[in-house]
Amino acid sequence: MIERILRGLEMTFLLFILAALTGFSNPSLTNPIEKVRAYTRSLEFDYAEWMADAALVKIRAASVDLPYTLDRETQRQIVGGYILTTQSILEKEYQLSQLYADPSITDKDTATLPTRNELADLYARQSEIAPLAEAILQDQVSQVLAEIGLTAVGQPIPNVWYHSTPLPMALIVSPRDRIEQTANISVNTGITVDEQVELEDKVAKGLNVSSLVVQIGGVGVYPTMVMRTTDLNWMLNTIAHEWIHNYLTLRPLGILYNDTPELRTMNETTASIAGDEIGILVIEKFYPELKPSASFPRLELVSIPFDRPDPGTLVRPPFDFRAQMHETRINADALLAEGRIEEAEAYMEERRQVFLRNGYLLRKINQAYFAFHGAYADVPGGAAGEDPVGPAVRALRAKSNSLADFINTMSWMWSFEQLQERVKQ
Repeated sequence: MIERILRGLEMTFLLFILAALTGFSNPSLTNPIEKVRAYTRSLEFDYAEWMADAALVKIRAASVDLPYTLDRETQRQIVGGYILTTQSILEKEYQLSQLYADPSITDKDTATLPTRNELADLYARQSEIAPLAEAILQDQVSQVLAEIGLTAVGQPIPNVWYHSTPLPMALIVSPRDRIEQTANISVNTGITVDEQVELEDKVAKGLNVSSLVVQIGGVGVYPTMVMRTTDLNWMLNTIAHEWIHNYLTLRPLGILYNDTPELRTMNETTASIAGDEIGILVIEKFYPELKPSASFPRLELVSIPFDRPDPGTLVRPPFDFRAQMHETRINADALLAEGRIEEAEAYMEERRQVFLRNGYLLRKINQAYFAFHGAYADVPGGAAGEDPVGPAVRALRAKSNSLADFINTMSWMWSFEQLQERVKQ
């Protein structure tokens, strides 16, 4: 017991320092970013305070050691209650935002009081059950890590520690003449859309860059941050994804996260591949009824009559988001490579309108959008375009004898050239 607590404290201190010096899902700041920070300092998220508070929650939970005394069915019930409470909180928060946004309501305090009281009760309930539910999920992920060989003496290093919380947002900056992430700065949780647009415009106009404030799903600080969700599959994938970032932080691929765009994509793609695989293993072991179905809906062929059909009656093919985004990235890259910046930006806005008409509410598609989303290349197509890094990482995973072998091989790389050579072997 005492040894486990001391070990947690030791890793907390170590990773606190490493997170500050190296990087994580939202990379740390370096001197060239100070021009951007002139616009964000008053809005930046305080990771030091958050990590200290979250670590205290984890230490208290570890001192009780309760998850190990509960049978599997009781653990499932606790996790289920945790998810239901989260769902209630998200619903009430949405109701509250709608009440505040309703112009017909003049006395906001009175109108929102019942909802605010309900939320206070739900927050209190969540604060009681979250440490135990999170400890259960941490232990379940740890068990799978031990089974696949990603532990030392049966214990993952660092320990699997995460905390579910409202997440900060990230301001992404890219040059206008190419797609490359040059800044990723975490800004406060819950800034409004108006505030996001204002920040983006100030940075873009002041520095002649492309900028975008994006939502994130997790951050690889320690304990890691995971977005609140009612989707257990996604939650477990993200817990594992962010733990992989912590694991890599102790090795070259994590230490050099910010050195080149290629290393960042290698890091994020490795974490995405591993996180998804580990998440599925946890579901199969502890929540088999939630395992995603491997079957796909059967495609229906459309027979067009010889007479002129009514266009409204024809079955239309589904809009393939990844394929369409892949096409958009390729064409935008080509225009930028020819120096046609304004034309590329106009094209990306035209494409955004296409996505909008097909139900995808994207505020902006610009260089910063692709600089951020293109680094997650665990699946072919999408925002990565023709970037060769993602396919190389996927090729190495296909060649690897095991997931642990793949992760450990990737973790000791410090250049894209190494990856290319390893794939050729």
